[in-house]
Amino acid sequence: MQEYDHQAIESKWRKYWEDQDTYKVTEDPNKPKYYVLDMFPYPSGAGLHVGHPLGYIASDIYARYKRLSGLNVLHPMGYDAFGLPAEQYALETGIHPAVSTANNIKRYREQLSQLGFSYDWSREVQTCDPSYYKWTQWIFTQLFQHYYDTKADQARHIDVLVEHFEKSGTHQVHAATGGEHNFTAEQWQTFTRKEKAEVLMDYRLAYRKIGYVNWCEALGTVLANDQIKDGVSERGGHPVEKRAMTQWYLRITAYAERLLHDLQTVDWSESLKTMQSNWIGRSEGASVHFRIADHDEQIEVYTTRPDTIFGATFMVLAPEHPLVEQITTDDQKVAVDEYLQYVRSRSERERQAEVKTVTGAFTGAFAENPFTNTKIPIWIAEYVLMDYGTGAIMAVPSDDERDQKFAKKFGIDIIDVVDKSDYPGATLHDKVGKIINSGFITGMEVTEAIQVMCTKIEEKELGKSQVNYKMRDANFSRQRYWGEPFPIVYDKEDIAHTLPISDLPLELPPSDDFTPTDAGESPLARLRDWVDFSREMTRETDTMPAVAGSSWYYLRYMDPHNNEAFAAEDKINYWKDVDLYIGGAEHAVSHLMYARFWHKFLYDKGLVPTAEPFRKLINQGMIQGVIEFLYLRKEKTDGEHHFVCASLAANEPESEFARIPVKIEFVKDYGSENSYLDKDGLDQFLAWRPGYKNAIFDCAEGTYQNGVFTSRSGNSLIFYTHSEVGKMSKSKYNVINPDEVIEQYGTDCFRMYEMFLGPLENSKPWDTNGIDGVSKFIKKLWRLFFDGSGQLHVSDEQPSKDEYRIMHQTIKRVKDDIERYSFNTCVSHFMVAVNELRSFKKIKREIAVDIVRLMAPFAPHLSEELWHALGNEGSVHQTTFPEWKEEHLKVSEVTYPISINGKKRGEAAFSAEADKTEIEEKALQLEVVKKWTDGKTVRKVIVVPKRMVNIVVG
Repeated sequence: MQEYDHQAIESKWRKYWEDQDTYKVTEDPNKPKYYVLDMFPYPSGAGLHVGHPLGYIASDIYARYKRLSGLNVLHPMGYDAFGLPAEQYALETGIHPAVSTANNIKRYREQLSQLGFSYDWSREVQTCDPSYYKWTQWIFTQLFQHYYDTKADQARHIDVLVEHFEKSGTHQVHAATGGEHNFTAEQWQTFTRKEKAEVLMDYRLAYRKIGYVNWCEALGTVLANDQIKDGVSERGGHPVEKRAMTQWYLRITAYAERLLHDLQTVDWSESLKTMQSNWIGRSEGASVHFRIADHDEQIEVYTTRPDTIFGATFMVLAPEHPLVEQITTDDQKVAVDEYLQYVRSRSERERQAEVKTVTGAFTGAFAENPFTNTKIPIWIAEYVLMDYGTGAIMAVPSDDERDQKFAKKFGIDIIDVVDKSDYPGATLHDKVGKIINSGFITGMEVTEAIQVMCTKIEEKELGKSQVNYKMRDANFSRQRYWGEPFPIVYDKEDIAHTLPISDLPLELPPSDDFTPTDAGESPLARLRDWVDFSREMTRETDTMPAVAGSSWYYLRYMDPHNNEAFAAEDKINYWKDVDLYIGGAEHAVSHLMYARFWHKFLYDKGLVPTAEPFRKLINQGMIQGVIEFLYLRKEKTDGEHHFVCASLAANEPESEFARIPVKIEFVKDYGSENSYLDKDGLDQFLAWRPGYKNAIFDCAEGTYQNGVFTSRSGNSLIFYTHSEVGKMSKSKYNVINPDEVIEQYGTDCFRMYEMFLGPLENSKPWDTNGIDGVSKFIKKLWRLFFDGSGQLHVSDEQPSKDEYRIMHQTIKRVKDDIERYSFNTCVSHFMVAVNELRSFKKIKREIAVDIVRLMAPFAPHLSEELWHALGNEGSVHQTTFPEWKEEHLKVSEVTYPISINGKKRGEAAFSAEADKTEIEEKALQLEVVKKWTDGKTVRKVIVVPKRMVNIVVG
């Protein structure tokens, strides 16, 4: 073999590893464990793109390194296989989600195997496998059967709470709840079964309540927030509105304080901890009740600034607040109804993000400020959300930016209550200043006034001091087919019951209709024989969200084939938790928060030995790509979708448009300032997105519709698109297939190049220009071992001091950098070492063995080939990582440039231990020096240690 044949070598060793079960792992109490985990992929039909393997390669390098370092390494892989894309694909093609998902998994497995990862495939899990989701369902039943004891600070069985109610009612109940209950033991005994069930539902960790979903009438489905863009569905650009629906929730808020506190115990980046901390959003303040004039009801608000209550000049309710209908006056009903219709078309994300446009409607009702006794108007506005806090705020326009804009627009009084003149640069949101215009707290500093007001609120029985969290309970329902069925049945009184473990898994019933019902229910609701499975009971028709299966999958890897438990106790106690977890930052507050919550619940039950699931977590950066968008008007023109080219759209407010991504292969000059679609490109787009087949396309040159271009200028059709650099993503249609890169350059080259692109945590653009350099390096390495005729070119001589130094310096540098996850610099060290070793006639066997073992985690196929070429048995990946020795790091000689009167005339090597005097003496004896000093007087010899020698002559 004269040249490096990556295809032959890589296929050979992948088969060898598979045949030999090289990466299979079992529990070994005599070895320390190390658990390396990737955030497992959703297997889409498009397969992997070059951005996906970045984290997988890094984790594989580290897993291989730890394995070579003598640890028992668990490094598994599986698939997050439930979710909307497969179901949407089924709606478009008629192919059942189970079939398309199985095909996609097969494709992913082929690609992952091609990348040479050291996964133990015998532990593979798929969240859509009934043997897996049996335990997802079981964990849900446990959440349903538990409540959170706030005094014990842990989950306890609901029977403990029932026993307390039977003995003492709600007296001294310490429990997280979504309702306010006050009853005696005697009253509890008088409650009906239904009433008791409703009370307990307010305490369960998994519970049902009415929530709001994003309903898209045109698609006939409920959409997640991230499927809505600019008020319309990302798919098709259809209007979306809010709709009330009974759904399942998880009481994650009960764990808020522990989730926040325990962030200090894990080795995560500060930015990630901050994201989670901000999401939890702990605050201290007061709950205050405001009476509604001419009504018996009160409005409860939570405020972190009770010191500003004298400046509360109006109140705002969330449009969905149950009091809105009751308090709206007849003369305001039309305005309120119109506003409610507007709000239904807005996603929560848009309502929270909107800061430029102020909207709202007056209910006609008034509340009473309990400290000023003045009547203040009650408004509704989209910036207040029902699921945040109490769904109501007291508005203090002098001290809150949004409240201030609202008051100015609608002519509401603004009363200054905080003087910040002693605090230059302080903003409205800073809790500093001296209180003014505020009765008995006037003159106090803000911090003192807050404490005084909290005390006064409790004294006047207007409310109480309270710690609050911005985080909301997790909506856990999907009105879709392709997800875990809830293990819940309802009796004739609509009381929920969990299925016993003997009835699990509750498998998805066969179906070929994946559209939700006209009422927005799950497609399962159509299967009446399945729903009404007995005379006494009916089944829940919602399914769990995709995050359900990913909340505990890392535990199933520990014991993936156990039919009696989600994992055996001895195996959980051996592997304990994940030592290194690598995945995208986009999961910082969804998957990670759920997983931490579920883990803590299992910890409370004594089923896992650690309080946190992931010790060390690294968010890899993104491999970025070009994204191309079309501008779509939100309002249709004559009933048709209306696209406007980027050059024309630039003259209008961006809020008028939704941005629709387009495949980059349709776009001419994609990624440039002048990227565009010509007629062929538009036709390709329409064939790809037939929902827009009758759409209007406006550009500067004319209008294109139904295959006809009507020119205004006589020029040909140029429809400019909008380009930007962003995440390489299937949803952005800008992916690059790694298979093509691997076919040309090989897996090991691809692996090393992805690491060489830059620090793991940084985002970086994909650019194939640099991969040639890595390819050339691999060929240089190959030629260290083989001569031009393909014969092994390795010497059995003992390496020189310089060879030892080069090798052991490289070992030390690579080991240090692997330990700090600096894989890009490791590749640089390899390149430097190979270049230096090429200066010797033959590589020495001792050096060759070390460099092969050193590179094994990075280039596993090449290293295996070289390992066996050197005559070794077994796999290089089951040997040991080389160790550096201090004695070999010392430099024996230093080469000095020799200058005469500042001009270099030659070079000479001196002992690294030589002092200045010895170097001066030996330098003067050099032939090159004698040549230039002959017949002249040496005035001075200047020695700069380790740098240069300069001889001054005259």
